[in-house]
Amino acid sequence: MKSLMSLWSKMADDSAILCCTSATSDINTVRRRFEHEGLSFLTITLPDLGKSTQKWVDQGQAGIHPSFNTGRGSLPLFLGGFFNRVFDRKSGALLDDPCITSIHAIRQLTLAFGKISLPCSDARVRKAMLNYVECEQDVRQSDAELQEKDFLEFQRMSDLLFSELFTQMDRDVYYGQLLPKHGPGVTADRLTSNGKYEQRTWTSRLDSVFPLDKYLIPNHHYVDDLGDVTVLEPGSEIPVKVISVPKTLKTPRIIAVEPTCMQYMQQALLRSFLAAHDRDELLRGLIGFDDQTPNQELACQGSADGRTATLDLSDASDRVSNQLVKRMVERWPHLEEALDATRSRRAEVPGHGIIRLAKYASMGSALCFPVEAMVFTTLIFLGIQNSLNVTLTKKDIYSFLGSVRVYGDDLIVPVDHVHTIVQTLEHFGARVGLDKSFWTGKFRESCGKEYFNGHDVSIVRVRQALPCTMADGTGVIATVALRNQLYLGWYPTSVRYLDKLLEGMLKHFPTVAPESPVLGRVSRLRDYDCERMHPSLFSPQVRGYVVEAKAPSDQLGGTGALLKCLLKLESNNLRVADSDISTIPCYWPGTVQKYGPSSWVPPMSQDERHLERSGRPKRVSIKLGWWPPH
Repeated sequence: MKSLMSLWSKMADDSAILCCTSATSDINTVRRRFEHEGLSFLTITLPDLGKSTQKWVDQGQAGIHPSFNTGRGSLPLFLGGFFNRVFDRKSGALLDDPCITSIHAIRQLTLAFGKISLPCSDARVRKAMLNYVECEQDVRQSDAELQEKDFLEFQRMSDLLFSELFTQMDRDVYYGQLLPKHGPGVTADRLTSNGKYEQRTWTSRLDSVFPLDKYLIPNHHYVDDLGDVTVLEPGSEIPVKVISVPKTLKTPRIIAVEPTCMQYMQQALLRSFLAAHDRDELLRGLIGFDDQTPNQELACQGSADGRTATLDLSDASDRVSNQLVKRMVERWPHLEEALDATRSRRAEVPGHGIIRLAKYASMGSALCFPVEAMVFTTLIFLGIQNSLNVTLTKKDIYSFLGSVRVYGDDLIVPVDHVHTIVQTLEHFGARVGLDKSFWTGKFRESCGKEYFNGHDVSIVRVRQALPCTMADGTGVIATVALRNQLYLGWYPTSVRYLDKLLEGMLKHFPTVAPESPVLGRVSRLRDYDCERMHPSLFSPQVRGYVVEAKAPSDQLGGTGALLKCLLKLESNNLRVADSDISTIPCYWPGTVQKYGPSSWVPPMSQDERHLERSGRPKRVSIKLGWWPPH
């Protein structure tokens, strides 16, 4: 871990040069505290200072941080050369014309290691699990405190926003026009990626909306295969499995692993939702799912003109009440039943046993992200309506395009109504993270980008510990990416340090273009290496390493293989009539098996070995070869 300390020192030297100051005393302070406090100083203490500084910049006044001495002034002595270019040392007030480069430097030097992927201590994991359980209690209390008037206002606003989308989804459920899907991730019943297509567990709640013979087998010709399917009653359903995954050294990320059958049909509803969302011009402008750029652009604009605020919600998905979701879709009975059938009602929490859930769904459900986005969008406009003290119409909502935008729990809202919006969100059970929400000054943060007065002050983050050997494929890949980001961010001393580290492990480390698959040095000068010409294509090539991530071995045949192939065909909009389904052949390596006397159909061109290997790679490695430099 001392290499991380050395990297911080190099970044401090580079930042000092850019800001025309000195970082010598700062480096000595970090080295001394790193020796006494360990890695937590870089990953917890410094990021706390960075978050405080962001709030100071937004509020226009520096405060006192308990971990750093201020001397006789109002600012920390640590990083004093940078702070002096942003705040007045005596009063702590933000300067009239603060140095943008220094704001960026302070953020870089305090926040760079805040999200490094390292496992938390057992005590921190236990605390996170306790917080998960306490969130449940908060949701139940919030539900109890809401009055019928609150639910009716929420329902009316939701209808105004999503009635057309809900109508389309309700129709899709009623007519059975849904296409399910299995993902590559783990499930609560621990089936392999291909093994999910041979699942033999369903629930009676699912069967009432999504019949077994329609979604679990290719067609009615295979109805006999349903004889060994176990249909679970509500009290016997498999609970979601709550687990922790690395997020920061301070706290892990808590997610819930869904059972296979639930995840399968959640994906079907998600497809229907996204199709209806993409056809709705208003919702496309208000809610994003696959592109963070609009949120980032609005945050940049808000930092310059002060018209929009950025809000961040704490434990966002864990605080979305199932009661709110039920009221939101109450007028669409088929959709309401489908959302309830695909929702897990219980969770297995380490150290707390199996608990019943009041939230709609935790992170891990395919429907968590869209449902929480709809709930938060509804509450934002309910807050705006309360602020204006008028009843909003569809025309009024259109007028807020460009000042309201939701991407998960990253919210962009008008500054003129921000206080009422915050009150409304918290009244309905959400919790606004005030330390990561900005509207007072000229600092804004949304979807991984930060801005001050229209300037991008986003930083380069260290995501992995620096590798010691080439065998650490993940570390090497992350370090090459870090090296190239620092290069583009004008950190030459840091880049040379990482170059020396990588050259000691990688025999070949060429200069390449950003779009090259090779792990190499990115260059602004377009002076890419060329070691030979391709023998048949006559294009330049270099000797270097590329990422190799092989899916684990996972054989699939029989009815499950046919089902997977048909779902892939459907997802590619290749519709096959029911009368022809049983005659389509399914292929896996070394075998050609036909399900009927039809003519030959060629195997799929994409991922032809998907019936032999499937799922997320268990490990990532790097492979040496000849590759294009650009």
